[in-house]
Amino acid sequence: MKTLQKISSMLSSKTSVFVILVAIAAFFVPDIFSWVQGNNQSLVLGVIMFTMGLTLTTEDFKVLAKRPLDIFIGAAAQYLIMPFLAYGISTILRLPNEIAIGLILVGCCPGGVSSNIMSYLCHGDVPFSVGMTTASTLLSPLMTPMMVLFLAGARIEVNAASMFISIVKSVLLPVLLGFILNTLFGKKEAFKEAQKVMPGISVIGLALIVGGVIALQGANFFKSGAVIFIAVLLHNSLGYALGYGVGKLTGMNTAKKRTISIEVGMQNAGLATNLATAHFAAAPQAAMASAVSCVWHSISGTILAGFYLQKDNMQEEQAKNRLAAETE
Repeated sequence: MKTLQKISSMLSSKTSVFVILVAIAAFFVPDIFSWVQGNNQSLVLGVIMFTMGLTLTTEDFKVLAKRPLDIFIGAAAQYLIMPFLAYGISTILRLPNEIAIGLILVGCCPGGVSSNIMSYLCHGDVPFSVGMTTASTLLSPLMTPMMVLFLAGARIEVNAASMFISIVKSVLLPVLLGFILNTLFGKKEAFKEAQKVMPGISVIGLALIVGGVIALQGANFFKSGAVIFIAVLLHNSLGYALGYGVGKLTGMNTAKKRTISIEVGMQNAGLATNLATAHFAAAPQAAMASAVSCVWHSISGTILAGFYLQKDNMQEEQAKNRLAAETE
């Protein structure tokens, strides 16, 4: 178990590297990941969300009740900034419908599971991060189909009811199952030890989803890969900036501003990829745009957390220098 925990910790700290390596392997040897399609892909997503549920406790839900204003601001930012930002970028860049649908799907999904890790790494407000992720995930069966229908309905036929059912089965039910198990067995030592392996399983699941899409659509990547990357880069970067801006406008402290920045900018692109594959098979580039988001969000989240940490280190160094100068 200790070995598995070490592997899990390594995968969590090197998420972007692992996902990129899997994407490269899937591109050159697609047969390895060709099985991650259809029901198998939904099952992998369910496992990812189950691991999230296993980390939730009753205390996390108490946070939602104790900090309603913070959670409301966060959820509103999540489901307003990213969906409309995706729509705006798609319109300004005149993206092809398939790519636009993928970007809008990513924008309409809840916050990503790895955002909690990034918030922890950059000295953010972790309870706030978990609360935002939990709230946006619980809202996703309603908000995601509704926003996709509203913003992408003119581009392609959107079966919102079918998307609702998919999200309930692959997201909500696994999260609730994990939460129930944690509530029942969370105090048992063996269960606590098993929980430490879950982050690594989540990273492997995310990589498998990316690998499955690359295996199927990788040959088409270079046809529009540059356009997809530019759109994803803009969407993600502006999401971080606007999320931070919301925190600043609402008077949040530094830890909260960092957290809402990461929570808004990092989406559950794994869910978007699954939805694109399951409900927009006629638009394969939509899944590619979502898969690229999976990879890039992991990379950019790591970079942003590192930037915040570097800023803290610089401020500490400056404070030490000032103190040293004053004592001379």
